[in-house]
Amino acid sequence: MRINEEIRAREIRVVSPEGEQLGIMSARDGLKLAQEKELDLVEVAPTAKPPVCRIMDFGKYKYEQSKKEHEAKRKQKVMAMKEVRMTPKIEDHDFQVKARSTEKFLKGGDKVKVSIRFRGREIVHANLAREIMGQLAGQVKDFSTIEREARVEGRNMIMILAPKQDN
Repeated sequence: MRINEEIRAREIRVVSPEGEQLGIMSARDGLKLAQEKELDLVEVAPTAKPPVCRIMDFGKYKYEQSKKEHEAKRKQKVMAMKEVRMTPKIEDHDFQVKARSTEKFLKGGDKVKVSIRFRGREIVHANLAREIMGQLAGQVKDFSTIEREARVEGRNMIMILAPKQDN
């Protein structure tokens, strides 16, 4: 934004601090008006014909803009990706622990990447891992939707669960 002497246009449309149109005048006259009120002349619509300039306190305007941006950032929900790792030979109790942590992550609004690592010749039994993934998805189906089905990538089988959207 251009302010005061930085405004290049010969003629500008000037708007008062209250928002009323003061008319089209030279940039010099607009600057004089702003200085009489001890405020700044700020170019708010440089592409208009003629450019629109407003008489305002520029420092206060910048402060309010930064406050609005900060508030908008605060309201954004950052979705993290949590990972739950298992093996194809996982015991029942360990599976229940992993299911509870998956549920906790989903309730917290995070996506969950479920991965099963194959070691040695375990990859031959990918169907067992697929069953475990299905069992986990079934256990947390009230809180989640499957974003990506279980599939083998290298020595891992990966499935991604996303929290359910409440509409």
